[in-house]
Amino acid sequence: MTSRRKSALALMIVLSVASTQSLAADIPDAPFVTPSVDVDVTYDSPSGPGGQVAQLRTRWQTAGLQRRDDPGNSVVYMVTSWRTHTLTVVDTARHLKTVMPAPGDDIALPGHKAEGKFLRLGQENVAGEVCDLWQATDQDGQDSEVCYTSDGILLKALQGGRVVIQATHVVRAPQADSLFLIPSDYASKSAAGNGKR
Repeated sequence: MTSRRKSALALMIVLSVASTQSLAADIPDAPFVTPSVDVDVTYDSPSGPGGQVAQLRTRWQTAGLQRRDDPGNSVVYMVTSWRTHTLTVVDTARHLKTVMPAPGDDIALPGHKAEGKFLRLGQENVAGEVCDLWQATDQDGQDSEVCYTSDGILLKALQGGRVVIQATHVVRAPQADSLFLIPSDYASKSAAGNGKR
């Protein structure tokens, strides 16, 4: 994976976990940042010099609170589970899996608005979907602009006025449990890269 593709994926992960659930009441002017429906989204991300674009396919399952990210043309995919608070990187070429803690503390549960600092900027149409554009500040204090649908699907993210990731295709449909299964016969590799165990 190129460094820009990694940074786009990292930004998406950070944005999805940057805000924790408010148990007392929803914040009045903040987006839903976790999908309330199962969804399959294809994103484009500028990944290199000359405007080269990389693809990322993200599938979200609401009941399992889990997401699968498949970078385009890669033998690696990632499964994040917020029930077990783990991120598993699966290398299908080498039959390896690496399990690490999921980034962030928690996520806003589906149907709950985010906590944090948000400023509504307006609306946009991305991939045939209407989304609300927000200025957001992440856990590292970096300002971003993010566009979320009313049911919590991230359609676009910008940093420094530059698009980092943008949806090109959105399908709301049930996502099967099998998509998120980690192969049991794959060898485990430590997150620090200390080899198989």
